Amino acid sequence: MKLNKMKVMLFLIAIATITFTSCDRVAPNYYGVLMENYGKSGKSDYVRQQGRVNTTAPGTELFQVPAWEQRAEFTEDNGDKRILHLKASDNTEFNASPLYSYKAIENRVVDLVFQNSRLGSGDGFMRSLEDNVLEPNIYDIIKEESRKYSTDTLMANGGNLKFEQDVQEKVRKAFEAKGLELLTFSANLDFSDKVKQKIDTRNEVNTNISVLDQQIAEQRKRNELAELQAQENIILSKGLTPQILQKMTIESWAKYGCKVPTYYMGSGGNIMVSSPTIK
Repeated sequence: MKLNKMKVMLFLIAIATITFTSCDRVAPNYYGVLMENYGKSGKSDYVRQQGRVNTTAPGTELFQVPAWEQRAEFTEDNGDKRILHLKASDNTEFNASPLYSYKAIENRVVDLVFQNSRLGSGDGFMRSLEDNVLEPNIYDIIKEESRKYSTDTLMANGGNLKFEQDVQEKVRKAFEAKGLELLTFSANLDFSDKVKQKIDTRNEVNTNISVLDQQIAEQRKRNELAELQAQENIILSKGLTPQILQKMTIESWAKYGCKVPTYYMGSGGNIMVSSPTIK
């Protein structure tokens, strides 16, 4: 009898040990999602969990998703920064090394795990998500968007910012569809020294042309003013009849866009002229 009681006791202890060791606990500041039945029934097999979770049943697995902000950048397998090689609409090559941060949306965490459970659970889940889902998605978006911009536009004032804003909005929507909130994004564009020198030279030429255009416009106004002053001197040096003055008024009217000199009698019977203002 005592032997039988001892066997029962050992059996209960074994069961308790197995039950205890096969339970997992959702860590603080994590979202827990339990997959049951190997996920064969789809999303209904994924349930949000807290605290201690029993994982003894076959096909059961607990996923733990960090609730805090995740920061990431593109890296190679050896840990070096990964550079994305892109082309603008004019076929000029340039580089990008994106930095981004995100976090799981609490009420979408089941969707996040359900869509990506094939990546495995545990501490490597988020890193695997970045390498296999998020970053390939970002690369496709930034590559497609880069072909909508010319090199001049990307390097002009505000062009780079507009490109980043467009890419960021598309990445934000892609992340949201997966159950993630995009917090920050920076494409970090860079061009070769050859391209930078080419753009700098072109900008310098355009600046010089703009200065010359302004000087030409100023000189044209000076010439018009000199012509008006010459006409004024002719009027002052000659005795003009009312008929001639009327003819000159009509000609000035047509030439200077409906702006004419004003003629009036000064002291001593001299004819005075007020030139029109040319804008």
